[in-house]
Amino acid sequence: METNFKDIPRKFRVGHNKSVEISDMGSIHLGANEQVTFINESNKEYDVAAKDWGFYATPSANGRLKRFGFKTALVKNKKNQIYVMIVDVNKRDAFDKYCASEEQTVIEWLDERPEIND
Repeated sequence: METNFKDIPRKFRVGHNKSVEISDMGSIHLGANEQVTFINESNKEYDVAAKDWGFYATPSANGRLKRFGFKTALVKNKKNQIYVMIVDVNKRDAFDKYCASEEQTVIEWLDERPEIND
């Protein structure tokens, strides 16, 4: 693993009305079969693992993410761009408000698919 963190983050605006400011804090370069765990201010975890063919972008939606207190949403914006979003179950109202303000729609909650929860 190699890290390249920035002393001064690069800031840029995103979103439907450019109302969200993102701070780019740097990069982490992973080799095959290396993993990084991200922990938020609620002390909830999210893992990304590199493989020789790409990435495991999330832990299992109906397993570890659910146990960690997250829901997994497949979301579409006005441009029909598709995103996978990991939502803290305790912050669902904030997520719903964000989607409304950004004109995004939940296509499906992946952790609620009947065939994976039998």
